[in-house]
Amino acid sequence: MQSPKLRFRAPIEIRGINPYVAVSAERAARLKPDWRKPLPVRIQVNGKPDVPWRINMMPAGDGSFFLYLHERVRNESATGVGDVVSVTIVFDDAYSGGPLHPMPGWFGSALKRNPSARRGWNNLAPSRQKEILRYLVRLKSAQAQQRNLERALHVLAGGKARFMGRAWEAGR
Repeated sequence: MQSPKLRFRAPIEIRGINPYVAVSAERAARLKPDWRKPLPVRIQVNGKPDVPWRINMMPAGDGSFFLYLHERVRNESATGVGDVVSVTIVFDDAYSGGPLHPMPGWFGSALKRNPSARRGWNNLAPSRQKEILRYLVRLKSAQAQQRNLERALHVLAGGKARFMGRAWEAGR
């Protein structure tokens, strides 16, 4: 079954330094009802780019979304802030959630041996799991892996420490 296609006209607005089109809660619900997290879509503005651009619409908190417009999309559609544009949006059926990187064996085994850390891992949002895996798979030396493994297990089990550039407490 093909995802519904949403077409509408709206002005390009600016939020901080980011150009966007507002997508109302009613319109977003026609794509994916009750979706409250970043919504993976393919978009075209005034029929451009020829191959629809993949992006996540970002939730505004009230059921509506911000559709931020990448510079390439704006350039190809010859549009800018203040222009009223024709927008086509379809849910990205090729989207697959969850981690892009496989879990390193050394991390997976350690989680299996530590039930508190495993519970903490399972309670993390998928985006945070993805961020941690992206970080861990880039570690090269055994020393860096061991040092980060100890810190990760500690914070996932509820300990207080800094890991990956942020302060963690109670597994968050």
